[in-house]
Amino acid sequence: MQFNKKTTLVSAAVAVLAISTGVYFSKNSAPVHAAQGQASSTSGSQAPQSVTLNEAQLKSVKIESAGERLFKIEREAVGNIAFNDDRSVQVYPPNQGKIIELFADLGNDVAKGKKLYTINSPDLSQAESGLIAAAGVMELNNHVLDRARKLYETQGVAQKELQQAISDQQTAEGALKAARHAVSIFGKTEFEIDQIVAKRKIDPVMVVHSPISGRVTARNAAPGMLAQPGPPPAPFTVSDISTVWMVAFVSETDSPLFHAGQAVKVKLMAFPGRVFEGRISTVGVAVDPNTHRLMVRSEIRDPKHELRPGMLATFTIATGAPVRSLVLPNAGVVREGDGTMTVWVTTDRRTFTRRTVKVGLQQDGWFQIADGLKSGEMVVTEGGVFLSNMLNAPPAD
Repeated sequence: MQFNKKTTLVSAAVAVLAISTGVYFSKNSAPVHAAQGQASSTSGSQAPQSVTLNEAQLKSVKIESAGERLFKIEREAVGNIAFNDDRSVQVYPPNQGKIIELFADLGNDVAKGKKLYTINSPDLSQAESGLIAAAGVMELNNHVLDRARKLYETQGVAQKELQQAISDQQTAEGALKAARHAVSIFGKTEFEIDQIVAKRKIDPVMVVHSPISGRVTARNAAPGMLAQPGPPPAPFTVSDISTVWMVAFVSETDSPLFHAGQAVKVKLMAFPGRVFEGRISTVGVAVDPNTHRLMVRSEIRDPKHELRPGMLATFTIATGAPVRSLVLPNAGVVREGDGTMTVWVTTDRRTFTRRTVKVGLQQDGWFQIADGLKSGEMVVTEGGVFLSNMLNAPPAD
């Protein structure tokens, strides 16, 4: 009886334990369903990749069919505006001398031949002295020749003396022409040279004129300063600003796509919404070994003289024929925290699945979709970030 009593007690305890265990597992193994508006998972071990939205949440997204459009094959590069050095002239005096007077200031527009400055030139004084002396010798030899001819007619001198007078006069004439030319090199006109000869007066003031029409883009001159040819800086720099340069540096990998003569379109922060036209004028011959970039210089038309050196600019250049590609608006592509690009697709306009895609170029508010999406699929074109935030949000308690 005692044995049976103990057996009965053990059996009862086992039964109670079994019932308690069954209740526990039954309570904790019930299936979990994603609530509407919450992220759901297709696998218990993976992060959820789908989101189901309720009616209110659907108003935050826009759904369209993925389509194609022509995508221009272009490259962009950032650079700076600079003066066109091919149309800029540093205006040095032909000979050294002290600056006397200035006739133009920085930023002035000057015509070709306009006076920029004057200098007191010792070399000009010397050339004019030689001119006056040559003119005097020429005048003397003319008188000697006239006298010899008259005397020869009356047999007052021998033919040899007449020939010598003719030779001396021709030599003096040649010396005078050389002296006049030497003075004209300093910018003196024929009328001014005649005045020097007639008045026998030296004029040491040399006028330096602008060799081209343009704008004074640099002035390093001041009265009393010694000006001379050669060593920079020049007293004045005049530039034709109807065109300017844009100097940019492109990636080494893109360098084979650029060549002189290609048309470029330039945009500047200073002129939003406007496009300036130009062409590539020079492609560098060497790649910078430190940055692995190549210099590309474009000549940009600027008829209104609006562009200023140093302005930040971006040029766009077509490097191939347009292609038809699958595209999505920028708002439909989400850059995730790990750097991947994703989109949200749907078949019922209620449940959305995140999908990783490969993007190509970005242009005019569109992303080129290279892989991961097919034309015609229903995809979110606005509100992709909203869905990604929902998916990545921590679960509600």
